[in-house]
Amino acid sequence: MTSVVNLYAKCGMVGDAYKMFDRMPEKDLVCWNTVISGYAQNGMSKRALELVLRMQEEGCNRPDSVTVVSMLPACAAIGSLQMGKSIHGYVFRNGFESLVNVSTALVDMYAKCGSVGTARLIFDKMDSMTVVSLNAMIDGYARNGYYDEALVIFQRMLDEGFKPTNVTIMSTLHACAESRNIELGQYVHKLVNQLGLGSNVAVVNSLISMYCKCQRVDIAAELFENLKERTLVSWNAMILGYAQNGCVMDALTNFCKMHLQNIKPDSFTMVSVVTALAELSVLRQAKWIHGFSVRTCLNRNVFVATALVDMYAKCGAVHTARKLFDMMDDRHVTTWNAMIDGYGTHGYGKEAVELFEEMRKGHVEPNDITFLCVISACSHSGFVEKGQNYFMIMREVYSLEPSMDHYGAMVDLIGRAGRLSEAWKFINNMPIKPGLNVYGAMLGACKIHKNIDLGEKAADKLFELDPNDGGYHVLLANMYATASMWHKVAKVRTMMERKGIQKTPGCSLVDLRNEVHTFYSGSTSHPQSEKIYAYLEKLFDRIKAAGYIPDTDSIHDVEDDVQEQLLKSHSEKLAIAFGLLNTSAGTTIHIRKNLRVCGDCHSATKYISLVMKREIIVRDMHRFHHFKDGSCSCGDYCPIGTFRGIELRNIICSDCQHLQPTWKN
Repeated sequence: MTSVVNLYAKCGMVGDAYKMFDRMPEKDLVCWNTVISGYAQNGMSKRALELVLRMQEEGCNRPDSVTVVSMLPACAAIGSLQMGKSIHGYVFRNGFESLVNVSTALVDMYAKCGSVGTARLIFDKMDSMTVVSLNAMIDGYARNGYYDEALVIFQRMLDEGFKPTNVTIMSTLHACAESRNIELGQYVHKLVNQLGLGSNVAVVNSLISMYCKCQRVDIAAELFENLKERTLVSWNAMILGYAQNGCVMDALTNFCKMHLQNIKPDSFTMVSVVTALAELSVLRQAKWIHGFSVRTCLNRNVFVATALVDMYAKCGAVHTARKLFDMMDDRHVTTWNAMIDGYGTHGYGKEAVELFEEMRKGHVEPNDITFLCVISACSHSGFVEKGQNYFMIMREVYSLEPSMDHYGAMVDLIGRAGRLSEAWKFINNMPIKPGLNVYGAMLGACKIHKNIDLGEKAADKLFELDPNDGGYHVLLANMYATASMWHKVAKVRTMMERKGIQKTPGCSLVDLRNEVHTFYSGSTSHPQSEKIYAYLEKLFDRIKAAGYIPDTDSIHDVEDDVQEQLLKSHSEKLAIAFGLLNTSAGTTIHIRKNLRVCGDCHSATKYISLVMKREIIVRDMHRFHHFKDGSCSCGDYCPIGTFRGIELRNIICSDCQHLQPTWKN
């Protein structure tokens, strides 16, 4: 009878297993262990633990080591550290700690419940261990973010002559991926072939994820193409890998191929695709994937719904994002973060703050990303005191330690408001060594407020940390240009030439009738180029009559008319002119730009929106600008800092490469 119970449980028919168990007139400990293990192994952890309690209440049997080995994974599955500790006490009192399988189960339980230190203590006390014990410790470290420690245990495993299993390989590859250790990852890849695991789909999926995380999506794609039996996880890994590496169209192409092969996507697939489309920032595509998620009922998943909120915000439709947010019955902390960040990047600082305060009153507690979003929103809208207050309560009320991104956001918040001495003092009092984004925000603030002394100090620190970053060199040069210090501009230019540093060219994209049109500064390759430039001449006459004055501060040693021509050829002006020429009156124009919007383009676009009576939405590398009736949603308060690790590329003349005549070269 017990064997029949085991048969049903092993075949996943745990309901039938229990029916057989329940009909047994006599139940010994082996029988109880069989049904408890059946529930635990079929993902019904709570039911498994309830049966243990029932077994004890009936007083027939006391749990033995086999029972314990079934109970501990069940505790790990539901994250019940308290119950796991109770079982550990039972293990100690009954002398089960000397059993390798019990100690291994304890290591696994503690690690999966977040107590990786306790797991390591038990691991170190083990007199003997198996490959399963080592796997539990490697996975425990990798799961809890201790990637270097996981790799050390893996190396110890090899040194002591243990043969890695597929579980070992997958945990180690996860640690390699998260620590971006591609050298060790490639070594593990060779080991996979030596161990004959190259045909194991789960292992290959881990390799694909590792290479994608290490920015070698080309190797990942080759592995994926050679994989004979692709699972849904394989497709998800490749789609997410493309999305993470900025290969948006490849991610969408694979999604379509997957659909054509009748492989049904899951919530993970949808989150990956929606994330990719958020970066593409094309509203038409956003609506298409939203419709697809509704038809497949995947929009009900909280993480898919959150990704949709984020996508609409990043496609310029922040009000649609809020409608979806309000329709959600269940909201994760990530959902709140996406909406607060969406408001912030669109310049709706007041709405971001109000939403954050609403969140604090509810049952979802803000995390470190929430505070980064709300401080960034305050920075975007000039709410200095509010931002400073949130930075304070982050530590004092929620016991969250600020990261480098938080410090960068604070320097941006204070510095952009013109309080440069206070910002510099803040940097000097930081408890950790300031990073690139902190000094980058300081340099940007100094450039805006023309503080050469502090700007040079910030630039010196930046060049120490990253001497080859062109963005900071150009930002320094533009600061000198604004102050008409042309000899120092030439010095920076020479430094860049000596180091072989080139400026990232400005690029703007506009979506029109299922096609994305790309424009570069001064480019003439577009089929409508002649018409676009002719249209711009007339358009500039109109906006000048309305009050527009070209900002030529960053262009030196060329004639006035040449300066204006250089400004007219900026990529977003070309994209806007193309949009105006090819859309009907009243249509909103959406522009995507790879750099910051320069001061002249910002001013010109405000006047274009006024004279043409059009709304123009520009998404640059940091935020959205909604131009309408001669004004911008940013209120001309454009932050210059760095958030969430995005490197600063704020250049007053972000398209133009003509600080002096030879700059073009």
